[in-house]
Amino acid sequence: MLKKLSWIIFYVALALTIIGVFIDGWNYLGPLLILLFLSLAWAVRQSPTLKGFSFTVLIFAAVTASMYYPAVFSSLGGFDLKRLIIPLLMIIMFGMGTAMSMKDFRGVVRMPKAVLVGLICQFTIMPFVGFGLAYIFGFPPEIAAGIILVGSSPSGLASNVMSYISGSNLALSLTLTAVATLLAPIFTPALMKLLANELVPIDFWGMLWSIIKIVILPIVAGLIFNRFAHGKFIWLDKAMPVVSMGGIAIIITIITAAGRDSLLSLGLLLIVAVLLHNAIGYFFGYWGSLLFGLDKKSARTVAFEVGMQNAGLASGIALEMGRVATMGLAPAVFGPMMNITGSSLATWWRGKPVEKEIPIAGE
Repeated sequence: MLKKLSWIIFYVALALTIIGVFIDGWNYLGPLLILLFLSLAWAVRQSPTLKGFSFTVLIFAAVTASMYYPAVFSSLGGFDLKRLIIPLLMIIMFGMGTAMSMKDFRGVVRMPKAVLVGLICQFTIMPFVGFGLAYIFGFPPEIAAGIILVGSSPSGLASNVMSYISGSNLALSLTLTAVATLLAPIFTPALMKLLANELVPIDFWGMLWSIIKIVILPIVAGLIFNRFAHGKFIWLDKAMPVVSMGGIAIIITIITAAGRDSLLSLGLLLIVAVLLHNAIGYFFGYWGSLLFGLDKKSARTVAFEVGMQNAGLASGIALEMGRVATMGLAPAVFGPMMNITGSSLATWWRGKPVEKEIPIAGE
């Protein structure tokens, strides 16, 4: 009954949106689009095969709201909402730490070749592809730097989820995310200094400290919490994924509101560039891994680790640099886009399971 009702509401909202476009009802299109995405998210949530997309659809509803009503998502009672971004990221990273343990780092010893290949792909493919796309599309300097920043960031929890859904090498995924995150304070500032310093001034040490503060310290706190309090606070284990998803949605909404004018002028081009960046990451992550001799299951994992970046971290760095309305736009677009493409690829690969392969020596 609920499933049928949710789809009815969606189709009504879709019809009203189409009518609004044809009668030039742009003033009413904002509320209609928000209703359209909210009803679609509810409808998709009712389907066991599609419910994984519901969060992404909700993000589109939030982005639509912030595009039409930016003032609502810019300040509240004189409080600048951008000040929430760093604390929210720290909470999300703490949640990531509580979901990890030292076991996630043991894969470095068990799968040294796969980890090394994954890290090489992670910190070469996406930064240089981002650099190339930024210049091919001719974006303004700070927007271009934002694309390079996304590419220079490590992977996040989303890649682990997609590896799990697709039936890829989850142990390798967890290890790569953990190790890449710990290496980020060095590699991300270094890559930005190399590739983006001509676009915007890059303070290597300042960026290094920002990443340690936003990512490393909260994750270490989460690891310590997991080590000594695992299972003692069941409500926290259940709440953290929801808090993390809510935090990501709020961050994307605030950044969208802050960069609304730039998005209106560059939105379509930026979406195309971000999708290309994302897709090229999957392609070269997968085929590059096979070229280095990894098995197909591990290659699929590396594809997700390379193609799906920690857009939240990139947003936080952009804010720390005082350029969230420009450099922060690419991460804000990349976040929901990678969830759509990642979910689609994971579902497709799940339907094409890899036959058991003979392990490679050293793996």
